[in-house]
Amino acid sequence: MATLLSSSSLIFSSSNSSPSLSPTLSLSSSLSKSCSFSSSLSISPSFLTFSTSTKRLSFSTTLSVKAQKKKVLIVNTNSGGHAVIGFYFAKQLLGSGHEVTILTVGEENSDKMKKPPFSRFSEITSAGGKTVWGDPAEVGKVVAGAAFDVVLDNNGKDFDSVRPVVDWAKSSGVEQFLFISSAGIYKPTDEPPHVEGDIVKADAGHVGVETYISQVFSSWAVFRPQYMIGSGNNKDCEEWFFDRIVRDRPVPIPGSGMQLTNIAHVRDLSSMLTLAVESPAAASGNIFNCVSDRAVTLDGMAKFCALAAGRPITIVHYDPKAVGIDAKKAFPFRNMHFYAEPRAAKDILGWQGTTNLPEDLKERFEEYVKIGRDKKPMKFEIDDKILESLKVHVTV
Repeated sequence: MATLLSSSSLIFSSSNSSPSLSPTLSLSSSLSKSCSFSSSLSISPSFLTFSTSTKRLSFSTTLSVKAQKKKVLIVNTNSGGHAVIGFYFAKQLLGSGHEVTILTVGEENSDKMKKPPFSRFSEITSAGGKTVWGDPAEVGKVVAGAAFDVVLDNNGKDFDSVRPVVDWAKSSGVEQFLFISSAGIYKPTDEPPHVEGDIVKADAGHVGVETYISQVFSSWAVFRPQYMIGSGNNKDCEEWFFDRIVRDRPVPIPGSGMQLTNIAHVRDLSSMLTLAVESPAAASGNIFNCVSDRAVTLDGMAKFCALAAGRPITIVHYDPKAVGIDAKKAFPFRNMHFYAEPRAAKDILGWQGTTNLPEDLKERFEEYVKIGRDKKPMKFEIDDKILESLKVHVTV
């Protein structure tokens, strides 16, 4: 159930001085976007005063809107940080009364399925969802001819991997197609943050997919996430910092540490996707930065992780070139300003972010300790090389 606030005008006409219990009524609304819903509006005339002439009464109304229930197929990757998006999205859709099938790449009995979020798929099935495994190139066979209203591809990164899903969806009568792209396709800019409409890398695989979807479907939307945290994520983000903080090791951060980035809780990504499903007309034909509405510095992320762990932190900065290491292998984030803003989602979908890194990281640290990663033996060979070049002593 969604609630929309609208400014409306009612025109009542009456031929006598006494108000009719069933006056002629005309309702005009200033809702900015069209959407599919069923609603009823009941008005008691007892509070209105009429004269023999037509009067216009302006007021604010609250309309109760029931979003149409949809059948949604999520084609979900079996690796990387994006897998958790499909997991959260499925749970939120089910909680809103939609029907969900999640198709995960690969085989159900593979070792990958023993890790989160796949090891928690019982949370989907217990809520009424369906889980299947297979090759997205043969999606029709995998879903055994089932019909869907919406398809989300949260797997493919290039034209060849996504095209079979797009073509099948179109031929099967799917009404809306959603695609998880990446904010990484934006070209570096001297004027951050990245906003929808900024120049992208023409040779990026996601770009070709975005173009093809827009050519095939009349109702489509693209989402470009950045970094994310959340229970069930199987790609190191906050864990990289926790690993060093709990072992009283210095945290090496490339550059000044003042580089800005964007880290969102995955629940915000799934809520944005759910709004697109429930407001397809509004979402149609748009690209959304699927990110938090706050930036954070690299040093700031480290400090928030230490705060969540309740431990002190020592941050050291270094120049990757001077040390002779690849920053991509030494650090989980880009060594540059890299952050986008969710302007389109706010303006078009009315989306609001809830990410609160200081609080969200406390939850993540509790899980970190629960699985025993704080006690797991680890080697920090790249860190040691960096620290040695800086002449920073580490007590083992």
